[in-house]
Amino acid sequence: MDAVIMGISDNKLTDWRADALQLMSEVGKVIVGQERAIRLITIAIFSRGHVLLEGDVGVGKTTLLRAITRGIGGKYERIEGTVDLMPNDMVYHTYIGEDGRPHVDAGPLLRSGEDLSVFFFNEINRARPQVHALMLRVMAEQSLHAFKREYRLPHMIVFADRNQVEREETFEIPSAARDRFMMEIPILVPEDRGTRKSLVFDTKFHNTDSLTAKVSPGILAFDQLNSFSVMLQNGIQASPIIQDYAMDLWQATQTPAAWPCY
Repeated sequence: MDAVIMGISDNKLTDWRADALQLMSEVGKVIVGQERAIRLITIAIFSRGHVLLEGDVGVGKTTLLRAITRGIGGKYERIEGTVDLMPNDMVYHTYIGEDGRPHVDAGPLLRSGEDLSVFFFNEINRARPQVHALMLRVMAEQSLHAFKREYRLPHMIVFADRNQVEREETFEIPSAARDRFMMEIPILVPEDRGTRKSLVFDTKFHNTDSLTAKVSPGILAFDQLNSFSVMLQNGIQASPIIQDYAMDLWQATQTPAAWPCY
């Protein structure tokens, strides 16, 4: 009989761990020099937490997320933050069809339905606070009310990055709202000279479609991660020392003067 730990069999844990390692390996083959970022993103995926990516333009964030999406399955959607972006642009867009009549299509949040697994908000700080409010609410509730009905997005993880070069017409997310992101992960330019040279001159890194196609598809079952994450989190308990340390930190942030400095 298999030993059962935390309500999950050892075999099940071993299988999921093997899948996670395979995902990191497959993505690492096409996204070079980002081993730490890939590992942290994998942790966020299993923890079902949203991620704020930090990094300059052109470091491969979009390619990384497309590779991750191929590895976990589900659909990938992306939107660009602009100063004229409105909340309704996330939900639907209108156009005049060939018949000369107005039509309405689902926007990036609704287009893939419950199959949406990765949503990338590029340069989120270029969008206005009204857009942030909608995005943050959807991240928290994993659902959206539109067209007199509720749309569920149970498997969606949001990744966002910020334009760190321009300061005009940008709107930073308030610090209190950034807790919707479980992690802030830096995507840095690789320091190794050989890796940099490959990224610049090896043409295989210049075609995102062909590059991400090299990742084995569906390594993780994106629509099973929620249930596995619940079992995993319900079974893991912090030691009493860690619990007391966390409570001390919490209290120290509320009444710092009452706590000695060590």
